[in-house]
Amino acid sequence: MGTTTKSNTETDTPIINIKGLYKSFGKDNAILKGVNITVNKGENLVVLGKSGSGKSVTIKCMVGLVATDNGQINIFGTEITQLDEKELNQIRLRIGFLFQNSALYDSMSVRQNLVFPLKRHSKNLTEEEVDKAIKEGLENVGLADAIDKMPSELSGGMRKRIGLARTLILKPEIVLYDEPTTGLDPITSREISELIMAIQKKNKTTSVIITHDMECARLTGDRLVILKDGVIYTEGSYEVLANSEDEWVKSFFVSSCPPANKTTQ
Repeated sequence: MGTTTKSNTETDTPIINIKGLYKSFGKDNAILKGVNITVNKGENLVVLGKSGSGKSVTIKCMVGLVATDNGQINIFGTEITQLDEKELNQIRLRIGFLFQNSALYDSMSVRQNLVFPLKRHSKNLTEEEVDKAIKEGLENVGLADAIDKMPSELSGGMRKRIGLARTLILKPEIVLYDEPTTGLDPITSREISELIMAIQKKNKTTSVIITHDMECARLTGDRLVILKDGVIYTEGSYEVLANSEDEWVKSFFVSSCPPANKTTQ
């Protein structure tokens, strides 16, 4: 895949606005203790934090997969914590979620995995329109030849790509990525990171990317936020945070690549 340059956010208009988000699991296991996050339209926001800091819980709250204890989550100008299940599902149709394990249906071929969301949510499409959408989706992730393969025949990187194709097939305005490069070798991880950037540029999506992979953070993030002790500890560009004098912030960058400009090298 060729060199891709991160695009600037389209506007300073918030498309996601989280205020005072709290979530506990049990009486003595408080995970989120007042998280505040704003994501602007067209922005790639990377969320960092140590294991167990609540990164995945935060994005699951964004789509109602985890119920909040307190706080506001405003998406597309709608306060989603006040919605019933039917209303929430309408918002979810505009949000793509790439799970850490890709969540492909093992008993279905690649084609069938991509057909599933179309048949479920776009019932008025003709067979020709469905075939066109599937072909376009696979071409976008560089796997048109895998259309009739089973998930068991795919490598980890290919499964990630197919999972992404399925996530994007309904053309979401927001994409949430949960550890998109986990378990992949460095070359494949870079390819997935570059694919995330290419998707942002082509589809003008807004993305939230949860990752431990600092190379992925460097390549994809327009802005980074770091969770600590249940709140946002700090935020900034990769370059700014990589040069922080804060010892705890520095710990994220010790074994990562050096600061770089917006263009991948």
